[in-house]
Amino acid sequence: MDFREDQIERYSRHIILKEVGGAGQRKLLESRVLIIGAGGLGSPVALYLAAAGVGTIGIVDMDNVDLSNLQRQILHSTKTVGKPKVFSAFETLTAMNPDVHVVPVSEKLTAENVMDLFRDYDVIVDGSDNFGTRYVVNDAAFFLKKPLVSGSILRFEGQVAVLEGYKDTPCYRCLYPEAPPPGLVPSCSEAGVLGVLGGTIGTLQAVEVIKLLLGMGEVLNDRLLIYDALAMTFRKVRVPKDPNCPLCGAHPSIHSVSGSTDWACSI
Repeated sequence: MDFREDQIERYSRHIILKEVGGAGQRKLLESRVLIIGAGGLGSPVALYLAAAGVGTIGIVDMDNVDLSNLQRQILHSTKTVGKPKVFSAFETLTAMNPDVHVVPVSEKLTAENVMDLFRDYDVIVDGSDNFGTRYVVNDAAFFLKKPLVSGSILRFEGQVAVLEGYKDTPCYRCLYPEAPPPGLVPSCSEAGVLGVLGGTIGTLQAVEVIKLLLGMGEVLNDRLLIYDALAMTFRKVRVPKDPNCPLCGAHPSIHSVSGSTDWACSI
């Protein structure tokens, strides 16, 4: 594909990077990324991927914009309170970059629809807020062999990982074999979250997505990146593939996507 004059100007800072160049920018414009959650993590991921020129961005979220979201969910505004988040996101992203085809999916992600939703995308980004959804997202990405960029935030700490369990690297179940008992891990609505933390972790997720799409650099597919905002520290913890993982281990017992997403909200 040939670039238009306005695209050459818009993406000039990418094109002059020898690691990206014109070929890399074309690849981004032809790429498809699906984001689970239009909240604190999905917002910066979507904004930076749209700015970068990722050609198709799907967003799955069944919630409406609430005033309490605006402390961290920067896709939305006071004017869009009460609107479905995916349509608020659509307005923001298309206004930013008309090159980007935004696909709003205002429905609950379930074990029944997840495979169809994921099938046509190159990379999946998880910005959900509960273990049930994360397991469903992880399992579907595994069976479809889609790289999954996972992020989470709570209070003053965030985590990022790239999960490619279909390779010789861990999946989400290798990190967290079982969900903790209900009530043990509070949600952001119960424990609170520093608003800007979503920007930090979501931006790191966007970086990993772009690296995956362009095949450059080293992605976090065997390490968990942990960020402590109060101490301003980053540390990487190596996470081995679990040979006994019920999904990606040597003798798997999980052969299809099942379970409840228990969608409460995006972070």
